Amino acid sequence: MIQSWLLFILLSIAVFRLTRLIVFDTITAPLRSLFHEEIEEKNEKTGEMETYIVMKGKGVRAWIGELLSCYWCTGVWCTAFLLIFYALIPDVAQWLIFLLAIAGFAGMLETIVSKWLD
Repeated sequence: MIQSWLLFILLSIAVFRLTRLIVFDTITAPLRSLFHEEIEEKNEKTGEMETYIVMKGKGVRAWIGELLSCYWCTGVWCTAFLLIFYALIPDVAQWLIFLLAIAGFAGMLETIVSKWLD
């Protein structure tokens, strides 16, 4: 079993990565598109493009669309999923947590290095 402080750090980074995967990454756009549509419009005052999210459907479908458009909301559910998975099947869950934590940490390093080299 992983020490509690190390588990906390790994889970935090894993939740960060899983949440970004669901809410922002292109690979999960088809999943998000089932529940909401992203509309881009040019701001007349600033000239910049702005993205608006319009929910599809009503009830549960709209609720899932809201969830998938909110980083904080999705983060809570990703945390719950990983904690429950770890509580029920720790030997399997720790590999998923490691994978997500390593990918999340690598993404953070890439962002830092990219900004540093620019």
